[in-house]
Amino acid sequence: MATETSPEQNISAIAQGNGPVLETLVQMTIDTLERSGLDPETYALVRIAALIAMDAASASYSLNIGVANDIGVPLAKVQGTLVAVAPVVGSARIVSAASKISRALGLAE
Repeated sequence: MATETSPEQNISAIAQGNGPVLETLVQMTIDTLERSGLDPETYALVRIAALIAMDAASASYSLNIGVANDIGVPLAKVQGTLVAVAPVVGSARIVSAASKISRALGLAE
């Protein structure tokens, strides 16, 4: 029998990059990649650019940076994405994103 989790546990799991809702989001992402017509690297960088523009949460960066890393997207291209969107989103979003990306990569504590 499956153990049910409380809403509090689920919300905490999502915030930490885990949980059943996150599994659904991952599946949606897979389907979206196929429908986008983009190659996986471009798709990952576009998603990172969207996260930067939204000032997304750290857990969102962890998931997407993890995927980008898994498919071999060079960190230089992630940096290039930060540079490309900087004039549009502004310096505050870039600094915020860089901090979250560093944490996602395990470069900061």
